Amino acid sequence: MTDYDALRDHLRRQTLPEFVLSFEEIEAIIGGALPRAAQRASWWDSLRSPQERMPQREACLAGGYVATRLPDGKSVRFKRPALQGRR
Repeated sequence: MTDYDALRDHLRRQTLPEFVLSFEEIEAIIGGALPRAAQRASWWDSLRSPQERMPQREACLAGGYVATRLPDGKSVRFKRPALQGRR
């Protein structure tokens, strides 16, 4: 079990195609503080360097969402990826 399994499970229960969580909300979900690195957009970017294994990115993807840190530096947008071949 990783620190981000709770985030993955939370995301799996969501039904919205897109929503935003503040760092405080994410910390409440995971039951601990996010590292300082979480303030960097690249730390959240699920599509950046897919070969680089990062537990928070893997949790977001396993939960069915792509994560992007918002410009405010204090929140993250979770968005379901577009289905390939959908018409």
